[in-house]
Amino acid sequence: MADIIPLDDKIEVAREKKAAVRRQHKAVTVRRVLQCTNCSLKCEKCGTQIEAGAAGTSERCPHSRFPYKFCEACEDEYQDYIERLQGRGDPDCYWHNDEWLDAWRKWIDYQGSVDRYVKSKEFLRLIQEFKNS
Repeated sequence: MADIIPLDDKIEVAREKKAAVRRQHKAVTVRRVLQCTNCSLKCEKCGTQIEAGAAGTSERCPHSRFPYKFCEACEDEYQDYIERLQGRGDPDCYWHNDEWLDAWRKWIDYQGSVDRYVKSKEFLRLIQEFKNS
C-alpha cells in the first residue's frame, strides 16, 4: 500500500507535462513566425539569399523604393508588376500575362495577411505568454 501513488498527484504531473509541451509548441511557433517573416538575409518573394548591400535590401528603410526585401530578379519583376498596373511595362516580356499579374496580386495579399496576423491581439498575446514563461 505504501507504493500507491495518489491519483491527484498523477493527474497534476500529467497536467504539468501537457503544459510544458504546450509552452514548447508556442515557443517554436513564435520563433518560426518571427524568424521567417523578419529574415533580412533572404528575398521575401523567392527565398533566395540576399547579399548585404544589394539592391532593395535596405532593411525597409523609409527611403527604400519598395516595401519588400527582394533579390535583384524579384525586384525587377516587382517593378515590372507596378509598371503594368500603371498601364506601362515591357511589351517584350510576353510572360507578364494576366496570370502573372494575378500571382503577384495574390502574393502581395498574402504578405498583408501575414503582417495582420503577426500584429493581431491573439498573436501578440502568444508572444507575451512566451516572454513570461
